Amino acid sequence: MRAPPRSGTGAGAAPRVAALLIALGVFLVDVLSPVEGAVAVLYVVVVLIAARAFSRRGVILTTAGCLALTATAYLVSHGPEETGAPLLRCFVSLAAIGIVTALALRHKDDAAVLAEQAHLLDLTHDAVFVRDAREVITFWNPAAETLYGRTAAEAVGCLAHDLLRTEFPAEKGEILAELHRTGRWEGELVQRVSTGAAITVESRWALQRDATGAPLAVLETNTDVTERKRTHARLVASERRYRSIFENTQVSILQQDWSAVKADLDRLREEGLHDLAAACAADPGLVARERRRVAIVDVNAATLRMLRAPDRAALLGPRDTLLLDALLPETDQSFPQALAALAAGARSFEGEAQLRALDGTTVPVLFGVSFPADPSDLGCVLVHAIDITDRKEAEAALLTVQADLAHAARVATMGELTATMAHEINQPLAAIVTNGEAALRWLKRPAPDLGEATDALGRAVANGKRASEIVARIRGFLKKTSTRHESLALPELIGEAAQLLDRELARHAVTLRIGSEPGLPRVRGDRLQMQQVVINLMVNGIQAMAATRDRARVLTVRTARQEDGQVRVDVTDTGDGIGPEARERIFQPFYTTKPDGMGMGLAICRSTVEAHGGRLWISEAGPGISEAGPGTSEAGPGATFHLLLPAEEPGEGTP
Repeated sequence: MRAPPRSGTGAGAAPRVAALLIALGVFLVDVLSPVEGAVAVLYVVVVLIAARAFSRRGVILTTAGCLALTATAYLVSHGPEETGAPLLRCFVSLAAIGIVTALALRHKDDAAVLAEQAHLLDLTHDAVFVRDAREVITFWNPAAETLYGRTAAEAVGCLAHDLLRTEFPAEKGEILAELHRTGRWEGELVQRVSTGAAITVESRWALQRDATGAPLAVLETNTDVTERKRTHARLVASERRYRSIFENTQVSILQQDWSAVKADLDRLREEGLHDLAAACAADPGLVARERRRVAIVDVNAATLRMLRAPDRAALLGPRDTLLLDALLPETDQSFPQALAALAAGARSFEGEAQLRALDGTTVPVLFGVSFPADPSDLGCVLVHAIDITDRKEAEAALLTVQADLAHAARVATMGELTATMAHEINQPLAAIVTNGEAALRWLKRPAPDLGEATDALGRAVANGKRASEIVARIRGFLKKTSTRHESLALPELIGEAAQLLDRELARHAVTLRIGSEPGLPRVRGDRLQMQQVVINLMVNGIQAMAATRDRARVLTVRTARQEDGQVRVDVTDTGDGIGPEARERIFQPFYTTKPDGMGMGLAICRSTVEAHGGRLWISEAGPGISEAGPGTSEAGPGATFHLLLPAEEPGEGTP
């Protein structure tokens, strides 16, 4: 039940009227009645009523009035001269009124104290209720109303643990035995509120005994800890998940304590140290001291495997702590960088380091340090590390393979270079042989034709010089000497190339058709290089038609002027053509569609043309030059190589 109202604050008018009427009645009876007795003692009833209805001052005034009425009634009834029994009865009545008043005032003070204490219980945020020896609720504070959803009127008079459907953490008899033995009990209870929902409370019981020591009442204070229990359960589950991840992950995790390092860095900063990196470089002892301040307090199973440790105790030692200095070699450079990152306020740092395992071996690791945002949490810094021993071994093996491949590439390049040189000088050498054989035939006749023989030998000498120039140009290319550009007429250059390929054309039964527009502008370039480009394109076309059986083998070379003024050369064959995939890669080095090809000719041709400011590409079978002349065309199978060169600017060819 609630605490009674304070005296004088809640009393109504009825008790006051009753006290006044009783006092008047006692006075009249005492004055008018012939009864010989201490009738004035009945004023005690008036005092008792006043003690409940009036304030302390009101009680004193009421008592004074009752004493005055008693004295007045004695004087009216007996007079001042009469003594004996009436006077004694008057004194008895006055004494009774005074004693009752004193007791009433003391009771009133005690009640006021109890009311104040009960008011304090009303102010507390904890649910407080009192139950008697039979567990019947006798007091129920507002916080209990709020917590359980039941008013004091609903709760008072009910059996406490029946009303709340309390679930005890142990046998109820054991709890009561402890309460009676010690006078107190504390523990957690599960109770039900008015809606039926279960709550967990932290309960504290205090036993009150009577004068004989018998149990009188129990003051029960309950604090709702339901949400705290839920939070704790979530924290426990989170910790369990963290430990599960920590232990079962295949990545090494080390929990380290950096709080001493942070405190030392703060001290150094207060002393005026601002450039930590410079300080570490100037004082190697600083890094060593800070390394010894980092403690490893926990590791997971992956770390034990990585560091060749049989168990956690073998690694961390009897104190369950290992200094980071014990794992890092003296030459380590990763820790000063991590130290600088911490001093700069970075949240994380990643690097590569070497760790010393328990068996003395060195383990290369890729690691990351996660610094907490709150400096006070630096006692729990997580460092994850990945053993990269296999990767390092693979890198070493890869470097070995790369060195072998580089050596092989150099050997292959030398072979390709030799093959390229043979490829380039093959045509002039073949022309020399052809002209030499012709000169011999002219000389072996019964009547030698010295004129023809001389011409043939002249052509052989010219081709020999050409072969020499090719070798000289290749040597110049290797020495990175500059090329010699001159004014070139492409039709004339194509004609010279065709003469070198007479034997090749005859051997493959290929018909050569050459056509050009009149008035073509000249181009600038290296004669030998551009001639080799045209020869290579024509040889490719001849070889592309080597397997052709069902159609004529025709190689068409057409020279024309573009609308933008550039000169274009089209070399078209009637072979089987080149597929889309091959067209994409045909100019790549070492790619070839020929069984005995080396894949260098077209790559060199494109590089040469681009060095002259031109362009070289390929398309499907295109127009050729018909027998009717350059003005008409015919379409056929095969492929067309297009060579586009910028025309010579006016005056550019004049020295």
